[in-house]
Amino acid sequence: MLMPDPVVLRGLVDEYEAAALCEPADDTGGPGPRTRDLAYTLCVSTGTRDVAPALEAARRWLAAGPGPVPVPGAEPAGVAD
Repeated sequence: MLMPDPVVLRGLVDEYEAAALCEPADDTGGPGPRTRDLAYTLCVSTGTRDVAPALEAARRWLAAGPGPVPVPGAEPAGVAD
């Protein structure tokens, strides 16, 4: 799995958290467009389908520092026989 740049990932998390707190809701009471866009980008960046697991994965990767972080349930890349 490709890993997002930590600087970019940190920016996405920070922007998402700010937008989720400050952006007005849309007409249906749901998240505003910027919050939805950032949630989508976080999901794509972390290989998840929902923003809660995306934020969890992003925070885990950022806390681990440089280098690959194993993803639970993912098989490590191997060499074909």
